[in-house]
Amino acid sequence: MFSGVKAGLVSADVLRREQQELRWHERSNKHLEEESRHSETVFRDKTGRKRDLAQERLEQQQKAEAKSERDEQYAKWGRGLAQGRQQQQNVEDAIKEMQKPLARYIDDQDLDRMLREQEREGDPMADFIKKRKARESKEKKEKPRYKGPAPPLNRFNIWPGHRWDGVDRSNGFEQQRFARIANKKAVQELAYKWSVEDM
Repeated sequence: MFSGVKAGLVSADVLRREQQELRWHERSNKHLEEESRHSETVFRDKTGRKRDLAQERLEQQQKAEAKSERDEQYAKWGRGLAQGRQQQQNVEDAIKEMQKPLARYIDDQDLDRMLREQEREGDPMADFIKKRKARESKEKKEKPRYKGPAPPLNRFNIWPGHRWDGVDRSNGFEQQRFARIANKKAVQELAYKWSVEDM
C-alpha cells in the first residue's frame, strides 16, 4: 500500500509495530516540515542558476516604462510637431476667448483687429492692402547674404549665398580660362605698347 502498511489480515502486534514506525518517521521528518513550511520557492532558469524574481520584475517594469515613453514620443512625432503646436495654440486661443465676456462692445480691440483683417468682396481698399502685404512679405523674405572672405572668381561673377558656400569644387577649368584671358590681354597690351613705341 502507499502508506507502507501491510494489506490483508494482520495481527495486532504487526499493526502496532507499523504504527510505531510511522510515528517515528513522522517525528524524524517533523523538523523538515517546519523548515520547508516557512521557506520560499526557489526558481531556476534552464541552466540551473537561481533567478532573482524581484530584480527581473524591476527590469521588466523599467523596460515597460521606457517603451511607453518611446511610444508616446513616436505618437507625438507621428501626429506632427507643427500640428501639435497648432492644436496647442488653438486651445490657448479658445481659453482666451472663453475668458472674455459674452457681449462684445465697440471698444473691444481683439474684435476690431479681427474685423479689420477679414477680406470682404467688393472692398475698394482690398487690392491696396494685398499689395502692401505682398511688399512687406517680399521685404521680409530677403535671401541671406554671404559674409566672409572674398570668394574665388567665377565666370558669372556669382557671389556665395544661401545656395552656394563659395567653395571651389571645380576641376580647374575656370582658373585656366581666367589665366588665358589675362595672358591674352597682357599680350595684346604688350603688342600695342611695342607698336606705338616709336611714335
